[in-house]
Amino acid sequence: MDISFFWIGAGLAALGYFIGDGLKNFKNPKASSSGYPTLIKEKGLYIYLGLSKEEVKELLSKYPNAPKVELKGTTYYPYQNLLEWLSSNDIYSS
Repeated sequence: MDISFFWIGAGLAALGYFIGDGLKNFKNPKASSSGYPTLIKEKGLYIYLGLSKEEVKELLSKYPNAPKVELKGTTYYPYQNLLEWLSSNDIYSS
């Protein structure tokens, strides 16, 4: 009998955890928890693209129209916009 109470308690605890986790974005249902930052500094861009530093430098010099934001002299790249730009036909047509 004691074991069945344990499993009921464990089930209720798991239920509470998952309901609580689901309520985190209750007022913002379109929120993304992908784990990727929204803006990436230029010097760390190679990590998120899976390229070497030299390849990223060549990519950015060859295509200066890549989506970017400059704030106080620091260049940031919006992660989602950059991925959409890389997967579009804009850079492959030339």
